[in-house]
Amino acid sequence: MELLGLLLFVLWVLIATACAVLADGRGHTPDVRSTAPWTAGNLPSEPYRALLM
Repeated sequence: MELLGLLLFVLWVLIATACAVLADGRGHTPDVRSTAPWTAGNLPSEPYRALLM
């Protein structure tokens, strides 16, 4: 009896997960629209080793 309850619970979790994924748009995320150029903050544009020489 406990095994049947456990199997039903696992089935319920799987169905709930599938419903949540489908309701969320199947994982679709909108494209990132950025007008600012990509920067790495204050990191140097050359390797640190090259700056030592």
